[in-house]
Amino acid sequence: MEDKNNIIEKLTTMRFGFSKSQKLIADFISDHYDKAAFMTAAKLGEKVGVSESTVVRFASELGYNGYPDFQRVLREIIKNKLTAAQRMEITSTKFAEKDVLKTVLSSDIDKLRQTLESVSVEDFTSSIDTIMNARIVYVLGARTCFSIANFLGFYLNLISLDVRLITTNSASETFEQIFATSENDVVIAISYPRYSRRTLNAVKYAYDKKSKIIAITDSEISPIVKYADQTLIARSDMSNFVDSLVAPLSIINALIVALVMRNRNKVTENFNALENIWDEYRVYEKPIGKDE
Repeated sequence: MEDKNNIIEKLTTMRFGFSKSQKLIADFISDHYDKAAFMTAAKLGEKVGVSESTVVRFASELGYNGYPDFQRVLREIIKNKLTAAQRMEITSTKFAEKDVLKTVLSSDIDKLRQTLESVSVEDFTSSIDTIMNARIVYVLGARTCFSIANFLGFYLNLISLDVRLITTNSASETFEQIFATSENDVVIAISYPRYSRRTLNAVKYAYDKKSKIIAITDSEISPIVKYADQTLIARSDMSNFVDSLVAPLSIINALIVALVMRNRNKVTENFNALENIWDEYRVYEKPIGKDE
């Protein structure tokens, strides 16, 4: 994000011209930006002793399109700065005396809705072409993102693509697995706050090797986006202690279904053969009532 959109710098630069009420708001945001980013205008006003309308006007006078726009930009700036302890504190405040189940599910539904509105259909379609034409498909996701990277890798393998799931237990191990990538390959990189440096470094390496890059991430300012040929934006909730990966998993489901439809005959052939293997080696429990 450009420096002109950095709220903290803007507050410092403009502070001399603020009224007494505006200085109270500015000081609280500067000192507690991690909390302010998730407060409503009413809650922020109550905290510093000014009215909700004063907070809303303050955001507009800073040059933002209302308080929600002000809050959105502040969240983007701090996205990769929230520590686990800060996220835990925000989660505790956010869900205090609320129906946790309903609140979390509603939040996930909202992230899916935002993803549907923002994801690029053109990039999604191009991603399918890129994957189908690749010699090798590398799938990369560190820490919490590894779980959905593993999910994607599992199904791409069943589709008969040459898939390499990259583990990131160490920097050297990551590069050892990806060092042979070339312009004929594609790297599907999944990255969410707090963005993993190992994922970013691996993406940079693949980019330098002229591999195609498909980024699955949370916003246009994600550090891997500038290296990507296609970017699939799937929203997440960085304010919770537990990362919400519902939306990126849904994008991955869509990728898998689209790839199956492109390669339907081969996939059907694979699953018919696998069913025989699964039956022979008793991979799954038989349905109740079915003879052994």
